[in-house]
Amino acid sequence: MAGKKRVGRYEVGRTIGQGTFAKVKFAVDTDTGAAVAMKVLDKATILNYRMLHQIKREISIMKIVRHPNIVRLNEVLAGKAKIYIILELITGGELFDKIAFQGKLRENEARKYFHQLIDAIGYCHSKGVYHRDLKPENLLLDSHGNLKVSDFGLSNLAQKGVGLLHTTCGTPNYVAPEVLCNNGYDGSAADIWSCGVILYVLMAGYLPFEENDLPTLYDKITAAQFSCPYWFSPGATSLIHRILDPNPKTRITIEQIRADPWFKKTYVAIRRGEDENVDLDDVKAAFDNIEDKYVSEKVTHNDGGPLMMNAFEMITLSQGLDLSSLFDRQQDFVKCQTRFVSRKPAKTIVATIEVVTKSMGLKVHSQNYKLRLEGVSSNKMSPFAVVLQVFEVAPSLFMVDVQKVAGDTLEYHRVCLSAYRPIS
Repeated sequence: MAGKKRVGRYEVGRTIGQGTFAKVKFAVDTDTGAAVAMKVLDKATILNYRMLHQIKREISIMKIVRHPNIVRLNEVLAGKAKIYIILELITGGELFDKIAFQGKLRENEARKYFHQLIDAIGYCHSKGVYHRDLKPENLLLDSHGNLKVSDFGLSNLAQKGVGLLHTTCGTPNYVAPEVLCNNGYDGSAADIWSCGVILYVLMAGYLPFEENDLPTLYDKITAAQFSCPYWFSPGATSLIHRILDPNPKTRITIEQIRADPWFKKTYVAIRRGEDENVDLDDVKAAFDNIEDKYVSEKVTHNDGGPLMMNAFEMITLSQGLDLSSLFDRQQDFVKCQTRFVSRKPAKTIVATIEVVTKSMGLKVHSQNYKLRLEGVSSNKMSPFAVVLQVFEVAPSLFMVDVQKVAGDTLEYHRVCLSAYRPIS
């Protein structure tokens, strides 16, 4: 069985997410027994890519914004070579996945998520924080189905004496037209535009602005060329048109959104306590290499097969405390969980997935029952990467956990299905 790592008081488990600059690990606080997400960043990589200032800013911002609909950052720890960010564990997946498989949401359900999104973004703006990359992939769902805003990597803080932002950033389909014009833009108005696109996607099941080539896409966005489907209620259509106004000076504000009749239906303002006093000392220590601030890092090594998943980790993967969704073959594992189980030997599972995915034109890198698949998304516009890892959950029963690293989410699910069928 593979080794277990301990960082400070946290016991570190499997990888649950992976990106360019970081991995996200499942971890357990051994003092309290609470499950958390541990984001692990390599100091050398941060320095090589000159990302120190951006990542430090992201972490500081996440400690400042304390809201029930924002992923909570608990603390930051520093090892000699790594930085460990301890986050609230969110187990419901991305809102994008829900839309990708369910299609358009019912109007009341879409309105509920929009309520939570506007509450979270309104709170951010009250703190002078602008997200600048709002999209369904950055909206997570907790175990109760509540929305959690994540990924503040492109966010910015309002600076005294600086009225407009000038950095062009965000995801093309969700970016506001004024961001593309290089004349400066208001961070609040740009975020509101992205919220309007998200509301449209929730209710329509597709994007209001979508083209294969970027120049045409940008032309449609800057002219706000879109139409609402016939199934939108008049109230929803009116609100979306007020939000997706190409002129940021006449675009609706957060306060006006909250006063809109369609929005006010079933809306209950979230009750929050007093703002917490935020201590950024741990952030400074992690990034400024203060002596004697390193957390202990220990690994116990055991050579052998796949990592054994303990019962506590299995519970956090399940829906509530019902584990049937992991093992009931009548359910569609790929759609519900993006993970699946097999009774075939672990080596056979890995070998089969390698053969299938290579036949799809993907490059495969395999080590210790973990595979990284790389290629190009079907639209030929972006790189694509997926990480699969095999876990032993019981004698002769293995689970394959699949995580998207980069690329199109629909492409990701196509790969999941192709990998699942031959080993099911």
